Amino acid sequence: MRNLTIIVFMAGILIAGCIRHENRNSRTVVLLEYDKTMPQATYSAARLHNAFTAMGYSVVEDSADGYYRISVSIDTLNLEPESFTVVPGKNEIKITGGDKRGMIYGALSLAEDILNGVKLHDIPGKMEKPHYPMRAIKHNTSWYSYRPSSALDQHYETLRDPGYWKAFLDMMAENRFNSLAIFNLHPFVFMITPRNFPEASPFSPEEMEEWKHLHREIIRMASERAIDVYLFPFNIFVSEEFSKAHNVALKNFYPNYYCEGDTSEIVKRYIRECVTQVLQEYPDLAGFGLTLGEGMAGMSPQQREEWMYETYIGGIKMSGRKSKLVHRIPFSSTKESLGATSVELEQLTRKAIEREAGLDFIQGPVFADLKYNWSHAHSTPKLVKVHGGKMYDTFYNPEPQGYKITYTARNEDFFALRWGVPDFVRAHIAQNSQSYVGGYFVGSETYIPALDYFTAIPGPVNWKYAFERQWLFYKIWGRLLYNPDAGDEIFRKEFIRRYGASGKNLTEAFSLASSTQLRLASLYDCGWDFTLYGEGFMALTGDSTKYISVLQLMSHPPLDPDYISVENYIKTIMDGGSFTKDKITPPLLVKNLRRDCMKALNMVRNIRTDNNISLMYEVADIKTWAYLGLHLAEKLEGAMELQRFFLNGDEGSRKNSVNHLERALKMWDKVIEITRPVYRDMPLTHYNGSSFDRNDNNLFHWAKIRPEVANDIEIARKAVR
Repeated sequence: MRNLTIIVFMAGILIAGCIRHENRNSRTVVLLEYDKTMPQATYSAARLHNAFTAMGYSVVEDSADGYYRISVSIDTLNLEPESFTVVPGKNEIKITGGDKRGMIYGALSLAEDILNGVKLHDIPGKMEKPHYPMRAIKHNTSWYSYRPSSALDQHYETLRDPGYWKAFLDMMAENRFNSLAIFNLHPFVFMITPRNFPEASPFSPEEMEEWKHLHREIIRMASERAIDVYLFPFNIFVSEEFSKAHNVALKNFYPNYYCEGDTSEIVKRYIRECVTQVLQEYPDLAGFGLTLGEGMAGMSPQQREEWMYETYIGGIKMSGRKSKLVHRIPFSSTKESLGATSVELEQLTRKAIEREAGLDFIQGPVFADLKYNWSHAHSTPKLVKVHGGKMYDTFYNPEPQGYKITYTARNEDFFALRWGVPDFVRAHIAQNSQSYVGGYFVGSETYIPALDYFTAIPGPVNWKYAFERQWLFYKIWGRLLYNPDAGDEIFRKEFIRRYGASGKNLTEAFSLASSTQLRLASLYDCGWDFTLYGEGFMALTGDSTKYISVLQLMSHPPLDPDYISVENYIKTIMDGGSFTKDKITPPLLVKNLRRDCMKALNMVRNIRTDNNISLMYEVADIKTWAYLGLHLAEKLEGAMELQRFFLNGDEGSRKNSVNHLERALKMWDKVIEITRPVYRDMPLTHYNGSSFDRNDNNLFHWAKIRPEVANDIEIARKAVR
């Protein structure tokens, strides 16, 4: 075996013939075999090595008698791509992947079992295969970001560190995410100095080499983990230096984003050549995502599609190599940057995608991507809308050939609080497992999970980066997108590994408490980013995002068609009407919130966190979500009583409303009591009514909006019929 490297592990397990038992005076040598010429196999072996070392096993460099053999290999004939098997035998375990990616997943599966304390002779046999071919994370950069914001700028140094990307890509592999989508207004000048347009570069040769090193490392480490990297530029954007040098695209550069499309020939040529050069200089870059929206005002949908074809598709063809492609569905059927959806737009887009899918230099399938429930996928699992409005059936009727639909599950609702509701993700998948669905992109636009700018308490914690705080979020989405039949035991065991017996009920507690977010977003219709910020109970009101007042809660329509607004419910009941049992009325929502949130609080009530800051934060977030849910329950009660008062003038209803809103404030004060000591004031990307600014003073904490919460009481007290 010339291409095989042997690593030997010392373990505290005795294997004697067919009888296996623990014996402190004996030892079992574990022999791991893998192809040392393959980076993905080397990575698999390294992760297994780390797992054994972490569990206290010794490592030796040569074989010994009575070893326990573990082989890591690929079988493309008998296994599907990305699938794997773990097959225990007498004194051996065989890990086999359907490809490099499946091999890594098999190794990580065994490593997970070892870290969870499973003995080698108890390792279960298993076979898993992917549910979706695309399981991606959407990740924005802080340079040339979509919006100028101190909330995004603060991540600059962290994102320049390859160590961050190594940790992030490790997390992706562990959770079976297979693609990383990097979003940036104009990424090219951070990756190349354009050969025919050197004046476009804002960097010195030395600075450019640093940027190239960063991007080479990101793509190399991703390839090592069998993760595809896609670039998602926005269009039409250039560098400011290019704009000034050629007097074109006069507003199409950072920090602008809503601007007219510049279709001049020099801009087309520049973008096309940038695409070509990036693909040539980064041969392991998987491909591009096409974004048709910002920077294209004044162009018709047909003009936008043709521009993309002449530049990006033309640039891919000129590169001389194949490229993968994601075609994001345009969200404007007009010449505006923002607009409505239409059947005609879908027909036009489908035709463009089918044309791209038929090209021999496009590595299919093409993924046609839509935003699930606009910017707030963590609401109802039902597909109510996409960016711009209603989704019609054009993309899947008739059944597509050459492309698959994907959904972007945007999170603009919770950045600080940990979240985890496995059954919600399972419901998403159950709703969207038709043959034409290819998978999901998961991520945010106004939040970057890099710098930990949340933690207020100094001391040892089990995370360094922001995404590591939210490990449950990524594990739930990633593992279930790969295998929706996976049980909650995966998450429960992870909690126990981190926190011992104290962690055994935390999966259920999080599921109960953080369902508050899903219920609020289902009750309160939302669209683009700042129409709702769930963990802050804030929504777009006039020119800014503010706390949702009792009056807004009464009248605002729900997102989920099965939810009933307070206004609709009270009017219908007072008129003698009723609702079918499948509807979520305000009283039923109140009942569910109280039941689940009180149960979550009881589950964590006796957990001691004195000597474990990490566990303390997990428990604090469960409590915070629970009290936010109880706050919403009392607020709904107050809103219903206030609506009765408006309709019948009953003074008792107004007083009842005041009482409930006073209790709602007490629940909010519990949120402040929990979060004030442990969370810093946190910067948010800020909308000021017409544009965005760097919002250096736009800090959020639940304590900072208490006056707005308390004002609900005054609204009820001063209410006049």
